[in-house]
Amino acid sequence: MDFDYFVKLLIVFVPSFFAMLFSNFVIPFIIFITYKKKLFDPIDSRKLHHRSIPRLGGVAFAPIQVFTLALTLVIVYKLRLVDFQIKSWELFPMFYVLLCGLLMLFVVGIADDLVGVLARWKLVVQIFVGSLFPLSGLWINDFYGVFFIQGTLPMWIGAPITIFAVVLIINAINLIDGIDGLCSGLVMVSCIILGTLFIYYGAWLHALFASISVGVLIPFFYYNVFGTFKRKRRIFMGDTGSLTLGFSIAFLVISFAMNNASIKPFSEGAIVVAFSTLIVPIFDVARVIMIRIYEKKPLFRPDRNHLHHKFLRTGLSHQSTLLSILALSLFFCFFNIVTVQYISNNIVIFLDVVLWAAFLYIFNQVERKNLNKSTNLVQD
Repeated sequence: MDFDYFVKLLIVFVPSFFAMLFSNFVIPFIIFITYKKKLFDPIDSRKLHHRSIPRLGGVAFAPIQVFTLALTLVIVYKLRLVDFQIKSWELFPMFYVLLCGLLMLFVVGIADDLVGVLARWKLVVQIFVGSLFPLSGLWINDFYGVFFIQGTLPMWIGAPITIFAVVLIINAINLIDGIDGLCSGLVMVSCIILGTLFIYYGAWLHALFASISVGVLIPFFYYNVFGTFKRKRRIFMGDTGSLTLGFSIAFLVISFAMNNASIKPFSEGAIVVAFSTLIVPIFDVARVIMIRIYEKKPLFRPDRNHLHHKFLRTGLSHQSTLLSILALSLFFCFFNIVTVQYISNNIVIFLDVVLWAAFLYIFNQVERKNLNKSTNLVQD
């Protein structure tokens, strides 16, 4: 390992450590204020918690991400220790748009957590921030043979696909936030996988942002799952957190999927690998939407039909459900990263769908068997 490479690794991982410290410092204050002001998540029939828990933990995410990223880039630029893609001016509009989008979703998220925002207005904002990516030069410009589409996609096709992908990812992350640690855990897995791949390809700026995002989430994951040391007070991320995290991971996924030498070298399976980190939440959202369409229910009305609800109905604990879904996500990540090197993208996607369908079929049988057993016990 040469000196320059070692310095780049330090630049990627040291800010993550400071982001973790900042987050660990800020979140207890948020917990204290939310309990003091009684800013709790409402309890209803759909929610899995049965006591008052604040939901403003996500307020810490975007400010720490933006501050740590900006400060690191200023220091690296001033010291000029190594070539850290600082001269890749094509990338800077993409990162400016990332910061702008995070700010907008941060404001919308706080408004929704405090007073509520209609779903259609949140959708409008998501479409708007998604449209910022193509304007900055970041868009899905190559399908890499997926669906047998070859060659570079024109802007008028790639831009709407990119906007749709951003909205899909944001909502998938938002809807998967159903049990303690699940949303933050899945995003951490995604950031770790993508961050490692960005390092492998020499995309240092993107690896830095992925690393900072992991650092921000580690303390929240602890407080969300285990609570504070003394009173075991826990906190939810709320829409402020899920919206900004969804946008953050959408930025990393689309950046990895884009065929752009300024970001990273060409990779035949880039688009499949990029979305592999989000297969579980995306497939789950698609399944729930299809069920709602079939049953003629409103698409945006919450229910208890998501994957984590199904796991819980089989009798698994919250912690076992969390670990099972994280393991499922890791399986798809590693399966796709390995298989795209040997077989075509279309076959890999087909295998993903088959494995997901087989998993759901087996799991539905277990769930139905467990439900029948519970019904028989009640009748006896």
